[in-house]
Amino acid sequence: MKVQKFNFDTQYNQFYISSVGKDFNADEKKDMSSFTEDMNRRLGIEKNALIVFTESYGKIRGDIQVLENASINSDYRNYDHIVEGSINIESGVLQLLDSPHSHIELSINVDPGRYKVRVYSSNLSSVKETDLPHSTDKDYYHIELWKNDNMETKVIKQYKEQ
Repeated sequence: MKVQKFNFDTQYNQFYISSVGKDFNADEKKDMSSFTEDMNRRLGIEKNALIVFTESYGKIRGDIQVLENASINSDYRNYDHIVEGSINIESGVLQLLDSPHSHIELSINVDPGRYKVRVYSSNLSSVKETDLPHSTDKDYYHIELWKNDNMETKVIKQYKEQ
């Protein structure tokens, strides 16, 4: 499948990858110890959804691509942080949503099923203040997903702030 670009505003240094129907505004009790772990690995796991933790607060730029199989030719040196997680897309529709309003920013039709998701983060050091939007922020998020039943979450490359 072709690469689809995204560019939208979000808040709280995060955006969501979701199967249709996930309500991030629902009043759910969160385990704060797992939240810290999620922030460190830059990926939170929810039922039928993922939370991508970003370096910048406002404008989020990136692209997403649905693959037949995992990409094996990536040069990890081009990225600051790489993490894999999994999502069950029961609906057959994958959505990117902003935070905190869960507005749909991009929808992609896919075959229903379990998918491995790899998030590559780059240019993280361009963000000088992580709690305010700035036009100088150049962080970028490349997302790949492919059908896979392995639901393991793992950090492939950990970002270390300079």
